[in-house]
Amino acid sequence: MATFGEWVEGARLRTLPLAIAPVLIGAGAGLGALGGFSTIILGSTGPGEPPPINIGVILVMIALALVVSLGLQIGSNYANDYSDGIRGTDDVRVGPVRLTASGAAEPATVKRAAFLSFGVAGIAGVALVLLSRQWWLVPVGAAAVLAAWYYTGGKRPYGYMALGEVFVFTFFGLVATLGTASAISGGVTLSAVSGAIAVGLFACGVLMANNIRDIPTDREVGKTTLAVVLGDSMARAVYIVFVAAPFVMLMGPIVDGHPAAVIAVLSLVLVLHPVRIVLSGATGADLIPTIKATSLAALAFSFLLALGIAL
Repeated sequence: MATFGEWVEGARLRTLPLAIAPVLIGAGAGLGALGGFSTIILGSTGPGEPPPINIGVILVMIALALVVSLGLQIGSNYANDYSDGIRGTDDVRVGPVRLTASGAAEPATVKRAAFLSFGVAGIAGVALVLLSRQWWLVPVGAAAVLAAWYYTGGKRPYGYMALGEVFVFTFFGLVATLGTASAISGGVTLSAVSGAIAVGLFACGVLMANNIRDIPTDREVGKTTLAVVLGDSMARAVYIVFVAAPFVMLMGPIVDGHPAAVIAVLSLVLVLHPVRIVLSGATGADLIPTIKATSLAALAFSFLLALGIAL
C-alpha cells in the first residue's frame, strides 16, 4: 500500500504551479477589465455608484477556478501514472518513481484517485458556472476532463502521438486563463488572450523539458512525444522558444492599456537557470531541476503579470 508521501509524490507537486499560473493571469485580466483594484475595492469615481461586482464574489470565483485547475492537473497526473503504468511505459524511468509502475499502489486505486480529482474539479466547476453564469464553461470543462484522461489513456492516447504540447497549451493556457477571466468579468480582453498564450507556452516548456529527459526511454517503449520527433538538439532549441516567447507576449497587455504589466520581465531571472541547464546538454536526472525551475518561473511570471494588469 502506498504511503501518504508516495501519493503526494504521485501528484507531481512540481507541476502544480502550472495549474495556479493561468488562474492568476485570468484573475488579473478579469480584475483589470472591471477597472482594476482601485475601482473594485473603492468603487467608481462617480458619486454613489457601487463597484461593478462584490470583491467577496470575485475571491470565491478565483478560489473555485483554482480548485478546478488543480483538480484537473492532479487528476491528469494520476491518470498518466495509471495509463503509462499498465502499458509498461514507466517500467524504465529516469525521473521520480510512479505509483502504478513501481507497484506501490494498485492500478485500480490510482485510477480511482484520478477520477476523484476530476470529480472535485467538476463540482468546483459547476459552482463557478452557477456563480458566473458563463454556461459555455460546462462543455469546455467536460472536454478538459476527457482530454486529461485520453492524454495517455484509451486505445490511441494522443500523448503518444506528439500532441502533448497541444493539450497543455490549450487547457493549461487558453482554457484555464480565459475561463477565469470570463467568469470574473464576463468577457475576454487582449490582456487575457496574451497572458493565456504566454502561460500556455510556459506549460509547453515544462512538458518539453520533461520529454527531453525521457527521449531515450520513450524511444525504447515506443512512446512518440514531440521531443522524440524533433530529436535532442532541436527539442532543446524549441524549449528555449517556449520559455522566451512569453516575454514577447507582454506587448499585449501594454497595448491594452496596462503598462505596469512590464514588471513581469523581472521573472526573466528565474528562466536563466533552467535555460543554462538545457543548453549545457544535461541529460537524464540532471534535467529534473529544469522541470521544477521552469514551473516556478511560470508562476512568478504569472503573478507579476496578473499584478501589473490588475493595478
